[in-house]
Amino acid sequence: MNILVCISCVPDTTSKINFKEGNSSFDSQGVQFVINPNDEFGLTRAIWLQQKSGAKVTVVTVGDESCDPILRKCLAIGADQALRVNIQAKDGFQVASVLSTICKDKNYDLIITGRESIDYNGGMVGGILATLCEMPYLANCIHLEIDGNKVDLQREIDGGKESLKASLPVIIGAQKGLVEEKDLIIPNMRGIMQARQKPLEVISPNEIKPATEILTFKKPDEKGPVKLVDSDNIDELIKLLENEAKVL
Repeated sequence: MNILVCISCVPDTTSKINFKEGNSSFDSQGVQFVINPNDEFGLTRAIWLQQKSGAKVTVVTVGDESCDPILRKCLAIGADQALRVNIQAKDGFQVASVLSTICKDKNYDLIITGRESIDYNGGMVGGILATLCEMPYLANCIHLEIDGNKVDLQREIDGGKESLKASLPVIIGAQKGLVEEKDLIIPNMRGIMQARQKPLEVISPNEIKPATEILTFKKPDEKGPVKLVDSDNIDELIKLLENEAKVL
């Protein structure tokens, strides 16, 4: 079984985020990048399938050379090979479009994307990719088992869970719950050394234009000062809630 895991390189949540060019583009200067958490849940499950059934795991990302350390980490975690599509994508449609050319060429049995990335929260790549590849897409996946050509999974829905069956090939959108956080793999020294010997292929895609254009970014308004009220001073608390917070 051949598994492709789509990886997004996202800013660490502790990074200070700034914008440039009139607040129309993200300033990556000094920002530490990490594996998108939803993608990491998917990668960990793929490695579990690799260890269980001998599946081959390939990771792919869309971006420039700044993404290479993230791909090397994926290789150290256990992926067999890595691909980088050398383009600075502007939106989810562009990402899905360039990924679809790879998916069609390689005939993967299982393609794993994250439910969404934590930077733009678009949540569109998996669905668009499935449409372009003419494959079923199962989002919000929190459980995955594969037996031969059959797929058993659960996905999270509003107010509960939904159990589904499907046949390979299929695309899933991974999220928290697909594996436990305690089961996420921390690369050891042996894995890091082996990752240096594994292939990292850089692909130059045909020109595909984005479907949307970012006009501007706006940071959330700064929070006002915090007022502390003694627990015994109920009258003062009610006055603040009524006159300042406007919730009464």
